[in-house]
Amino acid sequence: MTTPPAGLRERKKQATRKALREAALRLAVERGPDQVRVEGIAEAAGVSPRTYNNYFASREQAIVSAVTADREARVAAAVAARPVDVPLADAVTEAVTEQYTTVHEGDERALLLITTRAALREAFLAATADIEPPLAAAIAERLGDTEGPTARVLAGSVAAAVRIALEGWLRPTGTDEAAESSGVVAGSRVGGGSGAAGGSGAGGLVVPTGSLADWLRATLSPLAPAFDAAERSAGRGGH
Repeated sequence: MTTPPAGLRERKKQATRKALREAALRLAVERGPDQVRVEGIAEAAGVSPRTYNNYFASREQAIVSAVTADREARVAAAVAARPVDVPLADAVTEAVTEQYTTVHEGDERALLLITTRAALREAFLAATADIEPPLAAAIAERLGDTEGPTARVLAGSVAAAVRIALEGWLRPTGTDEAAESSGVVAGSRVGGGSGAAGGSGAGGLVVPTGSLADWLRATLSPLAPAFDAAERSAGRGGH
């Protein structure tokens, strides 16, 4: 699957979106998420609040976008790049796991903020829905079926599985809401390594436990039969 080069107008929109999400994250780190206002983000990015509202529905969405930006496109591109002899279920699982466990420069700051505020965590979870359109296109191309609903159903199921994985990963182990509000610290693993963080903030610090890669593989695994059936129907084999 090849993506045509963006036109000038689209490049300007991409640049504006990038400036807004970078400004949102920078201000959230400097002042704390609760002290960030739309007007401040817009001013820092050099645009009007009205322009800001064309890109993001909330400050939480803008802050979270610093982590989630372009990830859905990278997932779809990774699926499309897998060799055709790789089962589609494996291609999707590998692509999703790779993109969600790869920490890019600057992601650590945003992820730390996300673990400290319930509103940021919810925005982070909601962003999984963005996976569906580009992934559906990549799956449809792999199946040779761009008209039927199969690719959309599969992509939507993947988005739901990813959200469930993130919900499990972000849920503090052995705590309840009262404990969370007091400040909770736990061990965390994004890919397979381990690490820890400490401190507290408004709403409590919740550092996810376990391996995100394991969570993703576990939630995506039940979808394998559906992917295999779709490939068989398309005459492309399957397990």
